[in-house]
Amino acid sequence: MIHPERIKNRGARNKNSNGTYVLYWMQQSQRVLDNHALEYGCVQANELNVPLLVLFVVTPDFPEANSRHYMFMLQGLRHTARQLSERGIGMTIRIGDPVLTVSAAAEEAKLVVTDRGYLRIQRQWRDTLSRHVDCPIIEIESDVVVPVETVSEKEQYSAATIRPRIHRNLAAFLHPVSPVPVRSPSMNTILPGSDQLELDIRFMEDTDLRNRLQQLKVDREVSPVEWISGGTGEALKILKYFLTTHLSSFHDKRNDPAGDLLSNMSPFLHFGQLSPITIALHVMESCSRWKLDSGTPPPPLESMPPSAGAYLEELIVRRELSMNFVNYNSQYDSLGCLNDWAKKTIRAHARDERPVYYPLEQLEAANTHDEYWNAAQKEMVCRGKMHGYMRMYWGKKIIEWSGSAEEAHAAMVYLNNKYFLDGRDANGYTGIAWCFGKHDRAWKEREIFGKLRYMNARGLERKFQIEEYVNRISREWKNFSAAAVPDPAL
Repeated sequence: MIHPERIKNRGARNKNSNGTYVLYWMQQSQRVLDNHALEYGCVQANELNVPLLVLFVVTPDFPEANSRHYMFMLQGLRHTARQLSERGIGMTIRIGDPVLTVSAAAEEAKLVVTDRGYLRIQRQWRDTLSRHVDCPIIEIESDVVVPVETVSEKEQYSAATIRPRIHRNLAAFLHPVSPVPVRSPSMNTILPGSDQLELDIRFMEDTDLRNRLQQLKVDREVSPVEWISGGTGEALKILKYFLTTHLSSFHDKRNDPAGDLLSNMSPFLHFGQLSPITIALHVMESCSRWKLDSGTPPPPLESMPPSAGAYLEELIVRRELSMNFVNYNSQYDSLGCLNDWAKKTIRAHARDERPVYYPLEQLEAANTHDEYWNAAQKEMVCRGKMHGYMRMYWGKKIIEWSGSAEEAHAAMVYLNNKYFLDGRDANGYTGIAWCFGKHDRAWKEREIFGKLRYMNARGLERKFQIEEYVNRISREWKNFSAAAVPDPAL
């Protein structure tokens, strides 16, 4: 059952009586497992006695995306296409403009189903599509546990204010999505617009995917990562490893950069290759007697041990606070998003003398006097990921070393979106805004930062064996630098 709160009618038009299929435009939720939009499409196709067709549109010039992001995404889509094929559902991957491509494919559809994204460009795509398509468009929210508007109809101030709103709805929404068998297989059905470039990546190896990236002429400045691959299957393997080896110590050691004990789920969540519901239920199963396939509701969050509770707090409350933020604050990617107290203290200290100034080029090259910060920047460049605690330190130091808050914010957004696998994400924009006081409180006033929270190297040295982190990243950086030669496939 798909909760009505997840369903939004994007256009109250009559179904096309001559339509021959239901079209699911997959964009944010790039998966089969626990995908409410996919299962809703299956239900509608069965009721209309037509096939369900899945369409994904690759946009080669997606803002700030590069070959690192595209490679991870294509690896995930390869797995998704295979899983859909096993269920008798056809998937077409086309290259082009999403609105134009989906509009053409919808000409012979009875109904268009789409998933939901929260960033500005994703909302613009769906808004524009609703004006171009004649048949009904139904949007299904599938990448949060509790639908955003169910939690709140306005922007929330902090985790403290949104937490009780989420918790009181968890029992209703934290459930797996049952697969719906399709009665009309769609494997041989061809979508309109077949003159457009298509990708059949089900049987491609990674080398073939790299060749495709070359043909698509995507930005090749940042190379794909080697330590992790995209896809639901890969995500579940990594999640299982985390649950069996690191979850029990997450409560005490999650902030320690030297330990590298995090789940590494954020890239998969960013591309919708795994649902937060799937992750949460696996976490709950791993530390209780409840079983996913038992058919009974999961245990209450309050019954979870401390480590599971701490992880679920980050996965659900903190992550969905970021969705609330970008959904309701139109200035989420600028300093205009800040609360008045933060704007005021930034203005009051705008002319404070900086102890050192580093231009963007020097920051990007990890060439500062701070070996801890340099290690964090190198981790970002070579891994496409950074330990969460170091991500906070990284942002705070950029504020301290930039000529202005505006310059610091622009540098963070640029580096975040360029190198992180989960760049251009609600969590990323929220984390950057947090560095400037968003979702935080006022602290003791000091130079440059004013009342913004401050972090320094002594705190890292006092709390952690930070040199172990530096040494680990140094080893990875050497291997990365040695391998950083032009890839003939790119």
